[in-house]
Amino acid sequence: MIGRDNEIRVVAETLLSTGTSARTLLVVGGPGSGKTAVVEQARREATEQGARVLRMRCHDGENPPGAAALADGVHSVLAKFHDRRSPVRVGAVRRIRLQSSGQDGELALLSVLGEILTDAAAHIPFAVVVDDVERMPRPTASALGLLLRVFRPAGVPMVLAGRPIRPGADGSSPLTAAADRLLELPPLRPSDIEALVVRRLGRPVEPALVTAVLGALGPMAGTPEAVLSVLDALREQGDLLELDGHVCLTEPELALRLTTDVTELTRLCWPGPPPDAAGLDAAAAVARNLEHAEIRLDELLRLKPGGPRRAGLVDRALTPLVRDGILTVDGDGRIAFAVPALAAALRALPTHHDVSSLHALITRSLTDRLGAVTAGSCYPRLAEHVTAAGAELDDALAVDVLLAAARTDARSDWPRSVRAYSSALLRLTPHDRRTPEVLRESAELSLRHADHTGALALGAPLLARLTASPAEERDRECLDFVAGVWALASLHEHRPPDLRDADAQAGEVGDPLPVVAQCAELVGPFGLGPVMPRPGGDSRRASDAECRTESGPLPSVAELRVLATATGSGADLSAAMRTLPPDGDGAPKVDRLRIAAAHADLADALAAVLGDRYTGAGDSTAAWYHAMVRDYLDGDWDRALVSARRIEARSRTRGATAGAAHPARALAADIHCTRGELGLARTWLELIPDAVSHPLVAWARLGLRFWSGQKEAALTAALRDVRRAREHGLHSGTEKVLVRYVSFALVAGLPQVMPAALDELEALHALVGSPMTHEALLFGRGLVHGDTDSALAALRSVRRRGDAYLGLLCCLCLMEIGDESEPWLAEASRIAQSLGIGRATRTTLGHMTRRRTLGLPRTRPAYDGFGEEEVRLTTLVSEGATNRQIAARLAWSEKTVERRLSRLFRRTGCRSRVELAAAWLDGSLARRVPAPDGTPAGAGGAGPGPGGARRPGRP
Repeated sequence: MIGRDNEIRVVAETLLSTGTSARTLLVVGGPGSGKTAVVEQARREATEQGARVLRMRCHDGENPPGAAALADGVHSVLAKFHDRRSPVRVGAVRRIRLQSSGQDGELALLSVLGEILTDAAAHIPFAVVVDDVERMPRPTASALGLLLRVFRPAGVPMVLAGRPIRPGADGSSPLTAAADRLLELPPLRPSDIEALVVRRLGRPVEPALVTAVLGALGPMAGTPEAVLSVLDALREQGDLLELDGHVCLTEPELALRLTTDVTELTRLCWPGPPPDAAGLDAAAAVARNLEHAEIRLDELLRLKPGGPRRAGLVDRALTPLVRDGILTVDGDGRIAFAVPALAAALRALPTHHDVSSLHALITRSLTDRLGAVTAGSCYPRLAEHVTAAGAELDDALAVDVLLAAARTDARSDWPRSVRAYSSALLRLTPHDRRTPEVLRESAELSLRHADHTGALALGAPLLARLTASPAEERDRECLDFVAGVWALASLHEHRPPDLRDADAQAGEVGDPLPVVAQCAELVGPFGLGPVMPRPGGDSRRASDAECRTESGPLPSVAELRVLATATGSGADLSAAMRTLPPDGDGAPKVDRLRIAAAHADLADALAAVLGDRYTGAGDSTAAWYHAMVRDYLDGDWDRALVSARRIEARSRTRGATAGAAHPARALAADIHCTRGELGLARTWLELIPDAVSHPLVAWARLGLRFWSGQKEAALTAALRDVRRAREHGLHSGTEKVLVRYVSFALVAGLPQVMPAALDELEALHALVGSPMTHEALLFGRGLVHGDTDSALAALRSVRRRGDAYLGLLCCLCLMEIGDESEPWLAEASRIAQSLGIGRATRTTLGHMTRRRTLGLPRTRPAYDGFGEEEVRLTTLVSEGATNRQIAARLAWSEKTVERRLSRLFRRTGCRSRVELAAAWLDGSLARRVPAPDGTPAGAGGAGPGPGGARRPGRP
């Protein structure tokens, strides 16, 4: 059991409270909260301590409810005793049950039952458990309550469990009044839910998966059985993906649902009796009606009499659902399901109700009275009803409503406005004169709010318009702008922009989409695919565009050329910079642009060029990759891997517009390779096509080949990859490959190839002249020529820019060539520990220390230090958790818990769990934990202090 330790302890103590301390406990909780599991676990623990616990069923017999049914339950309990007085007790129950009649007879029966149970407990102490008390008929519950209050059997502890019992006509519940203590099971905490998910799936999970499950369950988020139901549904549909040993979600978060097993669904979500087939069918219809449109009570009341069972819909479907709390109605009359996962499950069930007709009626109730344009302007949410009505509404009426609603909602609720524009474009014909303007309005809205997914949806109607007929001069400007927004959105979602079909069919009027071809030139420099050749005939359109000054959020042709040449030579970039208009909004930040381009960071590159005009990356793949690059450079590699897994899962989500992010795969592979996890690194690199020649991919491939034992072949292939990238005009970023080449040549004992690499670095810096090529050149000179000043200058530059791994390489360089190697050894060990680097860097350190005749401290991987798992283990010990409970919370085996506790005792010097907990709580544990082996005093922290745990991987 996870998160129920206190409740199990309370129930177990009640079951053990025989004799004069016997008490009655009522355990209540909502459906799926784990009442039966808690009682069962407590029964096991009480039985292990010698208690005798018996179950009593008094609401499944054939006798009518009341005292007689209760007597049957007591009879079944007494039948389990095997002492010399058992026949006497059983016979007494039978006699009094036959003689009882009327109210006085029931009281006499209850009195005898109390005496007999007391006598049995005096000879053989026992406890009684009654489950599912909410199913007990009220006469039987009243009889049991009277037995417990008036004729209480002394020495017999009782535990009653069930859903919250509704009070009777007198406003009270007989069992609630009879219980000595009421124990209500609270919802599980988010940390407990995460532990439950991990245990169910058997592997670590991504935080986004837990967040999605909690969001889909709403008020049922703390219900264990509901969480397990969602997980089972995800596994049945194949919507879980394992990456790096972590389980990720590939289903859109809004589509998470509970099980579609009707019996299980109704038991879990209906607080009262389960609905009949008609009620469930109506609930499924309501769920489908609410899927695409917001429905309010006033809209239903506005429907004309004689509509499709308006009264029946309200009375037979909505009213009971609202009464049971399944549907909620806010102050504005909006109707919604309290649990989104329940709505998704109901939508998966069949229904014979016509869903679209209701939305059509709601729309006509306003358009018939106000007109299409006025109704759409005054009631913008009507657009969702139009979309849900589908073919039930005429296209002319629907388009008028949709456009009026979209233009009204553009400022107040832009996501709904984007959806309205999209619906209007699906109904507009390509020949309609309004289509270009609607395309432009929708593109402007998506661009303004960085809604790149919405902008991508414009591709189909844009293509249809281009292939329908040649565009007029007025429309050409609109279509060029829309194409630019669409192409930029494609890049943000790491999808190469491609509208070649439109170009081919519109050839008689020239190329109407030059911006698409210019955006396609960014595919190679930013690692989205192979380098694409420049299209012929581009110079005329480019020269015309250079005369225009762009001040909006969309990059101009000249700015796109600057982006495309950011990874090229310094001369190419300077030439592109000269094409920018002198009265622009600000000169691009060239150094920032170079660094962003070297790491294929499109979002940062656009921000460097556009400045304040850049509307942002939103929630696109480019935004996630930008965060990953920052974490990678800062040394927070664990968080960088989380981003990589999220990006990869996005690209595999059903119906998603995100493409594969090859740079993210390369960085993830490099992290695993540097940590010595070659199998995981190989898995990531195999996802990248061979045609992708970006320097980041070459950097990761060099590391994997070298540490796989192919040292000379790896160095040869690295030079080949560098030259191939240069042939494609990708210069920035190749300095990283050459820096790694020089370092690996030293480790492999091949100093004869290092001068050639230095020559390559010098030629590269002369060609590019960026801060990163300067750093690489200084590093190469330091290592090849033993130039300490150059190596120190490289280290200072790397620290200012922020690059943890290159900082480690600079420390190794200074350790090799410097006069005082001990400080650089300490610094290199500290960085290696913070990055979680294992065998690979230990080999490098060992090679260099042997050359310097230094003693190499024994280093451990980062996960062997006092990290997050040890912090969680210590916290659970301080909370009094047993080894079994710790194993359940952390998804370990009990042997693993014992082994890690023993190691923790050795490291801290604590001799018992009590001493470990005391040291943790008073903050003295940090002083007991020695610094990791290989980290001299003062070189790094000793571990987490009393203020909280340090994140693994954070320097």
